[in-house]
Amino acid sequence: MELNSISPAAGAKHAKRRVGRGIGSGLGKTAGRGHKGQKSRSGGFHKVGFEGGQMPMHRRLPKRGFKSTTLKFNAEITLTALDMLGVTEVDMLTLKQAGLVGELIRVVKVVKTGTLTKVVKLTGIGATAGAKAAVEAAGGTFA
Repeated sequence: MELNSISPAAGAKHAKRRVGRGIGSGLGKTAGRGHKGQKSRSGGFHKVGFEGGQMPMHRRLPKRGFKSTTLKFNAEITLTALDMLGVTEVDMLTLKQAGLVGELIRVVKVVKTGTLTKVVKLTGIGATAGAKAAVEAAGGTFA
């Protein structure tokens, strides 16, 4: 292979469409813009969501809902996950090292999903009423 023999792949290069260059080009006169109207004129365009002056959809529909910004710092852990962890003393660091909660998490709560058979001491971790009863029934404690 020589530098002077290198060429682009077949079909990779194509001529730019030259509009407004006479009848013979097939794109003369209106240059593919159709007749009249805002989109046919130079500089005649509008922002996304503009509906010609009609009240746009995003303003016609009611505002609804709320997404808390603090939710990304909260996490839940199930009784089954605690059982499978196989550690007697569980705190935030243990859960993060095991990969059960993310690194940004600040608040962890145990929820009553599944069953707990092992004795577990939970430190700095909250629990729902049902989960707390399940942990204490298995012989575990909260600190």
